[in-house]
Amino acid sequence: MKVERTSIEGLLILVPRVFSDDRGSFFESFNQGLFNEFIGEQIEFVQDNQSISSKNVLRGLHFQNPPYAQGKLVRVIKGSVIDVAVDIRKDSATYGQHVAVELSEKNNKQFWIPPGFAHGFLALEDDTIFAYKCTNNYSPSSEGCLLWNDSDIKIDWNIDNPIVSLKDEEGEEFCNFVSQF
Repeated sequence: MKVERTSIEGLLILVPRVFSDDRGSFFESFNQGLFNEFIGEQIEFVQDNQSISSKNVLRGLHFQNPPYAQGKLVRVIKGSVIDVAVDIRKDSATYGQHVAVELSEKNNKQFWIPPGFAHGFLALEDDTIFAYKCTNNYSPSSEGCLLWNDSDIKIDWNIDNPIVSLKDEEGEEFCNFVSQF
């Protein structure tokens, strides 16, 4: 497995070594020891989630506040997405900045998003299967949502009218956001 650092401290892209032949392919999608070595701390995942999205579905920008903050290791099993993490750590030099990465069944990349980031993705294909490993269980009372098209965050989703939920359409504007991180 190879690790790619991003422009924001803490966000990592993990690229597995894929073995292919005429029968198909194989790769190790997760190894706890290697993962902990890559991020430099002991992380325990307690919940796995999976979603299926149609093309142009945008989910996010979601996060959970402390004490239920979640780190997420995300990947695409089928299809492809533009995956985005926004730094909401108020003392960070990159507060309000974001990283976008394409995750797909073809590139097998995974994106580590530690606590202190809002997260969202845009499905680029129909029937995209997206998988999340989470470091904390979901807590509805701790959930937060930033507006996916916020003019201060300036994410270029490369789409004008994505399919979004009512909750995501009513996300909080970044200029009014008070981070608990």
